[in-house]
Amino acid sequence: MNALTGWIESRRSRLDDRGSGAAAVIIFAFLFLALAAFVVDGGLSISQRERAADIAEQAARYAAQDIDRESLYGNQGGPAPINYQNCNARVHAFAVEMGMSGQDIAASHCTAANTRRVEVTVQLTYQPVLTGLFYSHSITVHGSSVAESVTG
Repeated sequence: MNALTGWIESRRSRLDDRGSGAAAVIIFAFLFLALAAFVVDGGLSISQRERAADIAEQAARYAAQDIDRESLYGNQGGPAPINYQNCNARVHAFAVEMGMSGQDIAASHCTAANTRRVEVTVQLTYQPVLTGLFYSHSITVHGSSVAESVTG
């Protein structure tokens, strides 16, 4: 019995390490995927924020181009006044041209406007790529910009 017990113990000690490499591979694969998800979705987040700021800048310029012609002709060489009453309509029209979604169009608007300057805030909503597997909600980013009427 001693020989048999010794053989079983030696066999058991050799089998105890089997599978430990697979567990390490699984853990490292999971960590690698998690890191890749943060890198990819972090880059997407930065890209969408830059896109929101770019659209806000263009929308502010588009809204500021709506000059009040009656006031301009009455000024006789004075500064070109912006028709700021149409600011939200112009921002929404530009958002439609950019192909934004309905909720993003509704949330994009002029935050401040007068005859000299227009301030616009734009909202973009996007779905994360890899973290969307675990986090099913969409992410919203905002961009804002100011356009001023300048005469030379």
